[in-house]
Amino acid sequence: MNSSKNIKKAILTITGIVVAMIFVAPVLILINTSFKTLQEIYINILALPEKLSFNNYIQAFEKMDFLKSLINSLTIVIAATVLILIVSSMAAWVLVRYKTRISKILFLVFSSAILIPFQCVMLPLVDVMSKLHLMNRPGLIFMYVGFGCSMSIVLFHGFIKNVPIELEEAARIDGCNMFQTFFRIVMPLLKGIMATVAVINVMWIWNDFLLPSLVINKNGLQTLPLRTYLFFGQFTKKWDLATAALVLCMIPVVVFYLSCQKHIVKGITSGAVK
Repeated sequence: MNSSKNIKKAILTITGIVVAMIFVAPVLILINTSFKTLQEIYINILALPEKLSFNNYIQAFEKMDFLKSLINSLTIVIAATVLILIVSSMAAWVLVRYKTRISKILFLVFSSAILIPFQCVMLPLVDVMSKLHLMNRPGLIFMYVGFGCSMSIVLFHGFIKNVPIELEEAARIDGCNMFQTFFRIVMPLLKGIMATVAVINVMWIWNDFLLPSLVINKNGLQTLPLRTYLFFGQFTKKWDLATAALVLCMIPVVVFYLSCQKHIVKGITSGAVK
């Protein structure tokens, strides 16, 4: 009996290692390639660099105007994420606490919206936003809030079900209105799921290329993913600088994810069981 359990454990361990290697391999190849010259990349992309040099990173940093692009990305990501957290948490709380036929229909609409691909609404969205003169940074943030709220409301909805309603009733007895009850009583209890929602939204907004390319693809406003496209021309591709630029773009979001990863599973599982 013990031998069969050990065999199963060994198989699962080996499977986990293989799967981890499959996922980690592209990242390791990217980092390895970022230290090579263009000639070395064309000769053998998997070989180690002949000389460890940070010249690619220095050139990519300068040509990307990294600091300005970083500020652009941070401005959009922070503003959109904060608005998503506030709007979606309040909406989910109302949908949970005020159960009516309309609230059930609205929650179904938000749940269904997750399944709609962005490409299906891309052209009509751009047309409408251009007519409203919102093809700018505030318009982009507004669009991110719209796309991010559906998944966020679903996650908050499951978590808020576990929040004791007696706390809110006690707050109302003490004279708190709806907003005071939410911001003073409910929101402090949502820290776990808020970290989860923040990580999920920060990652996809930070890495998004298509929507910013349609809305703010102008010099001085471009985000980091847009600036990396600078190294991919129609006839030539500067893989040495492009890989270094991609690593630079990856570092901030990886650091953010590693600092918050413990909250992801905790936040999701907390709302999974009532």
